[in-house]
Amino acid sequence: MEGSKRESRVPVRLPVPKLEDTIMRYLNAQKPLLNDDQFRKTEELARAFEKGIGRELHEQLVAQDNQNKHTSYITGPWFDMYLKAREPVVLNFNAFMSFNPDPKAEYNDQLTRATNMTVSAIRFMKTFRAGYLEPEVFHLNPEKSDTELFKKIIRFVPSSVSWFGAYMVNAYPLDMSQYFRLFNSTRVPKLEKDELYTDEKAKHLLVLRNGNFYVFDVIDRDGNMLKPSEIQAHLKYILSDTSPAPAFPLGYLSSENRDTWASLRKNLLDNGNEEALQKVDSALFCLSLDDFPIKDFVHLSHTMLHGDGANRWYDKSFNLIITKDGTAGINFEHSWGDGVAVLRFQNEVFKDSTKSPAISPQSQPASVDSSKAVQKLDFKLNDALKAGITKAKQKFDATVESLSVNMIQFQEGGKELLKQKKVSPDAVAQLAFQMAFLRQYNQTVATYESCSTAAFKHGRTETIRPASVHTKKCSEAFVKELSKHSTEELQKLIVECSKYHGRLTKEAAMGQGFDRHLFGLRYLALSKGLALPDFYQDQAYARLNHNIISTSTLVSPAVQLGGFGPVVSDGFGLGYQVHDDWIGCNVSSYPTRNGEEFLQCIHKSLEDIFNVLKGKKIGG
Repeated sequence: MEGSKRESRVPVRLPVPKLEDTIMRYLNAQKPLLNDDQFRKTEELARAFEKGIGRELHEQLVAQDNQNKHTSYITGPWFDMYLKAREPVVLNFNAFMSFNPDPKAEYNDQLTRATNMTVSAIRFMKTFRAGYLEPEVFHLNPEKSDTELFKKIIRFVPSSVSWFGAYMVNAYPLDMSQYFRLFNSTRVPKLEKDELYTDEKAKHLLVLRNGNFYVFDVIDRDGNMLKPSEIQAHLKYILSDTSPAPAFPLGYLSSENRDTWASLRKNLLDNGNEEALQKVDSALFCLSLDDFPIKDFVHLSHTMLHGDGANRWYDKSFNLIITKDGTAGINFEHSWGDGVAVLRFQNEVFKDSTKSPAISPQSQPASVDSSKAVQKLDFKLNDALKAGITKAKQKFDATVESLSVNMIQFQEGGKELLKQKKVSPDAVAQLAFQMAFLRQYNQTVATYESCSTAAFKHGRTETIRPASVHTKKCSEAFVKELSKHSTEELQKLIVECSKYHGRLTKEAAMGQGFDRHLFGLRYLALSKGLALPDFYQDQAYARLNHNIISTSTLVSPAVQLGGFGPVVSDGFGLGYQVHDDWIGCNVSSYPTRNGEEFLQCIHKSLEDIFNVLKGKKIGG
């Protein structure tokens, strides 16, 4: 099968870093967050760990890793971390990415776009399952390798050495082991630890509208896709269904605490809903059709990040959401996979649905009897389930009510100017966040930037720690001691930050961060029933893992905007994009933090940094 060929193109295993490197990187990340006394104490604990129990755990981890060459050392612990988490998936784990509108305005009609995107999603699935999806390639040096020529050459190199060819120009074929969970998959709530369920034999789509659940087959018995005009007919039938919204919308249950939801699900199964739930769990994916248009970007973020709770099934690997005006987005569950897999899917679906749309706005739906083909799922609810749904709705509404989303677009420059000044665009964005937080709250706090390690077999993510002694020094110069520094000195400080951030990014992408390694060692200690080493009981360790500023970036021709909720109640969830000539930031927060003010401070920081890079003198 083609699939085995596909896998063999990622022969590189995720390295287990050297323990001394990990401790050094950990201490570097702690330095800007602690005063001298705190740092001394943390350093002592780290050195004792490095010489003692940490060394033993590290050797066991390496031995275990050598015996499990089919995977990576982080895979098991990472799935476990996600699946054992008991918080609701919505806002805490699920993220969203919204699609750009179709460049042809009339194709943004809800029915047209829903049909075209559904067809393109099924085409993607069929291509992937047939083994014809080309591996994505990660470029450390895009100028050199992201060319048609490179793609042609690499195709003719035997797969056993094609990786080596790519390695020479710093391009890595990405791991695709997560992709199979994109379709026919769902996260099933269980007490203590959830399960991922996939049924590749299922042929139906799940459609949610107005809180009602519908299913219809999109693949026939020979494995072929239904005609687009038939899919269009069935979706049109659902969009014109006048059934009232259910009094107790089942969707809210998937927004509950996982243990609560696990108990309620057992009740659902015992109450004769097994077949209906099976349909939900095994469906290709969930298409959510919303009955309202999008007002602005803030409304868009709220809609795609959480919506109303009744018209989503947050446990599905993803919900494709399409609103009344044809605005589309994806909300995805995070345990099965990371942004890279979802982004690849989105890019392909966007390209296919805009460049080779299956239907046009003038296309007539097939004359088929949709009332026979489309099944509306009926759930039998007893009083306990009704009470459970009511309570879930109250909790959901209260949480969503307390969530703020704010955004800015900085229009005075972007990637082009920064590259011209020889500084890393990502480093500058991260420096602006540090500077902004210092201006707003007068402190430097634990900051998280996600980095994919999909260049390795079964890689997931690694953490870049953007808060460093360099960003702290630079931020203090800009915020507190402007008069003491010349423009040249400030430029130097920015360049320092950029170099250091570039190093951290490269280390993380190559599996040489410290967060996953320390996580793996901690997981190993607990799984062996050992007492938790003192190193992990350090308050500073807990503080570093309480990520007040959690950030993630992506730029893609298909994606308009991406975002996620804060990962801690007193944090910011910050999605950002550095474009050629502008920078976009979108921040979520709860009432303990002021997101709007934070963005104003980010804007001010970017202004100052750009002016200094242009050689202008800046005022306080």
